Amino acid sequence: MGSGQVTDWQGKNVTVAGLGVSGIPAAKVLHGLGAKVTVVNDGDDARARAQAAELEALGIAVRLGDGATLPEGTELVVTAPGWKPDKPLFTAARDAGVDIWGDVELAWRLRGPDAAPWLAVTGTNGKTTTVQMLAEILKAAGLRTAAVGNIGVSLLDAVLGEERYDVLAVELSSYQLHWAPSLRAHSAAVLNLAPDHLDWHGSMEAYAADKGRIYEGNRVACVYNVADKATEDLVREADVEEGCRAIGFTLGAPTPSQLGVVDGILVDRAFVENRHKSAQELAEISDVEPPAPHNIANALAAAALARAFGVPPKAVRDGLRAFTPDAHRIAHVADVAGVSYVDDSKATNTHAAEASLAAYESIVWIAGGLAKGAVFEELVAKSAGHLRAAVLMGADRALIREALARHAPEVPVVDLDRTDTGAMLAAVQEAQRLARPGDTVLLAPACASMDMFANYNQRGDAFAEAVRELGAGA
Repeated sequence: MGSGQVTDWQGKNVTVAGLGVSGIPAAKVLHGLGAKVTVVNDGDDARARAQAAELEALGIAVRLGDGATLPEGTELVVTAPGWKPDKPLFTAARDAGVDIWGDVELAWRLRGPDAAPWLAVTGTNGKTTTVQMLAEILKAAGLRTAAVGNIGVSLLDAVLGEERYDVLAVELSSYQLHWAPSLRAHSAAVLNLAPDHLDWHGSMEAYAADKGRIYEGNRVACVYNVADKATEDLVREADVEEGCRAIGFTLGAPTPSQLGVVDGILVDRAFVENRHKSAQELAEISDVEPPAPHNIANALAAAALARAFGVPPKAVRDGLRAFTPDAHRIAHVADVAGVSYVDDSKATNTHAAEASLAAYESIVWIAGGLAKGAVFEELVAKSAGHLRAAVLMGADRALIREALARHAPEVPVVDLDRTDTGAMLAAVQEAQRLARPGDTVLLAPACASMDMFANYNQRGDAFAEAVRELGAGA
């Protein structure tokens, strides 16, 4: 397909797979560049028909209810990131020698000659927080930037819009990386690796390999998690530019070429003059909100990428101070009768829940929902020492209950045999009954929410509302 300049697109037959949040902008952009665009979509419901009508009014062809057949004459497929690699459409494309790009690849190819470099972040958990921290640090350094990719501004808008950026903070999912073969970031970080989306990737090895693509061609730094050897292994396997360095982050004291923590201070022993003998103070743990261990790790990863881009230490501190966490991510809701209530509804998998549970000493844990194929043995075994009690709800709560029985038999468990939205109030009331002053009642479900709620936001809102009712009656 050439370099992706406008002249390449005139009259090109491009098939866009999916009418989702990335498919529609991609179709419009390609149509605007002169390509002959056909959108194919599996669904044929009222929403899809309305979206199709909007595109057809522009002169873009749409095929609803037929996402499996490759339109004749297709020269390129641009896919929504969520479409599985084994779909018949992609098999047909590969058999015909047709390239398959995701929205990230398309954005990368459409960048202009003076495009802003990308600082990229992936990982099973913590991506959004880290990218938001990174964007705040870059802004504090006076750089024009935005948090883009899997969050915030769409990548296509960022590379094609009128706003000029000095650098982009880019969140990338494993799906997006799978479909982005030519992406080459300035520097990149893999925060952690835990089983997730294995139904999509097919195996843990394939999932890890897609995450590892983020390091390919890095120019300055490949940032990895010292506590998660799998991330360092991906750096070793990556084909990077000459002079690119492996930079670790750790919650302990850093060795040379690492960022870490010493006496409550975030320090840099990677981007300093004499890293073997000196360290640069960047910020204090109290500058990070919330100061939970996994969030300190996110801050160190963001700082490492910013420092790789030449940002001064003061901007790291100022940026971390300016950062405010997303709703439902370890959000302190209230203290009632000496008990702290914390909403981490965004902990939709076991890895996120494990990080959350590690942040508090004595917890009444509210958990359950849709497991998505997850197993809970390791989570419960690692977290058992923090648990005062557990309150379970949702469709797959039995899986957590069985893990608790095996690995934490002494922990009292309340099994709410409910999946209605009112179950949250009952769960919070049970948690209040079980909690003691000094405890934390923690909503960290380790499961998706769609069995009971529209999304994790609604689940977190229900928790906060239930806590407020407790407070009103206290």
